[in-house]
Amino acid sequence: MNLPPGHPVIPAPKIGVLLMNLGTPDGPDVKSVKRYLGEFLSDRRVVELPAIAWQPILRGIILNTRPKKSAHAYSQVWRDDGSPLAAFTRLQAAGLADAFGPGVLVDWAMRYGSPAIADRLQAMKDAGCERILLAPLYPQYCAATTATANDRAFAHLATMRWQPAIRTLPPYHDDPLYIGALKDSVERSIAALSFEPEAIIASFHGMPKRTLELGDPYHCHCQKTARLLQAALGRPVTIAFQSRFGPAKWLGPATDETLVEMAKAGTRKVAIFAPGFSADCLETLEELAIRGRESFEEAGGTDFAYLPCLNDEDVGIVMLQKILSRELEGWIRLP
Repeated sequence: MNLPPGHPVIPAPKIGVLLMNLGTPDGPDVKSVKRYLGEFLSDRRVVELPAIAWQPILRGIILNTRPKKSAHAYSQVWRDDGSPLAAFTRLQAAGLADAFGPGVLVDWAMRYGSPAIADRLQAMKDAGCERILLAPLYPQYCAATTATANDRAFAHLATMRWQPAIRTLPPYHDDPLYIGALKDSVERSIAALSFEPEAIIASFHGMPKRTLELGDPYHCHCQKTARLLQAALGRPVTIAFQSRFGPAKWLGPATDETLVEMAKAGTRKVAIFAPGFSADCLETLEELAIRGRESFEEAGGTDFAYLPCLNDEDVGIVMLQKILSRELEGWIRLP
């Protein structure tokens, strides 16, 4: 079609898939970590306290003490290509780049830090994406993860005069594709160990207990994932929750306490993995693989293994391709 003189260029219609994950500082230095934590801990989905009560604590105490400790932790797991979470999410997007045929763009973004959700959403719209699937990479739904990622996308959509059509990826905590991918990954990782674990721990990120009481389905989703995976593996899986923060009561049992109790009770060989994380990050590589090992061995354990997340493993990429393809049905023609 011939456009009239002066008419703006209109890109060919496309479909977008935006992978969204939690976020990361730009570097493992105190300044970058402080900026990241300031954004993360100011999210009302994450800390559900009145700003008038929380912000003085955050600005006056936490952001003056925690960034140095967190920066040291990040420095222990930082990669040549950046933070593990950003690196793996980028690799996941690259692995899916040609998975849905021509005319489908796959990109990635972070809820906190960069690349920002608003920036990548706008880039998709500018590239001609008239339909976009928002894909928060959280198998278990939680308001502090899935909802806040969608919130940020919706906030940018509210600034657009011409919005693309939007779909959002539902939680996939009990999807047979996800359970099957976890099973394959865990079994391969265990087969590569030099010892046979006496116990396997599934460690999920913790949430304040009040989130369950307020109706958040996260705890139930985690329990169902562990139950289905245990059945698939044909062996017991102990569920635990990590990353407690602040004085509130959190979902339990706590991962660090579980490791110590197991060792003191005579369990000497343990494998631990984090099925709530789609990609390895600070909470898995430092909190579990480093500090978890230290706690277990100091309490009497002899053999400890952290089993990696799905990351950009073939089994994980295939799983994401099939789940996302299902959500794209009606927008694209699939074989």
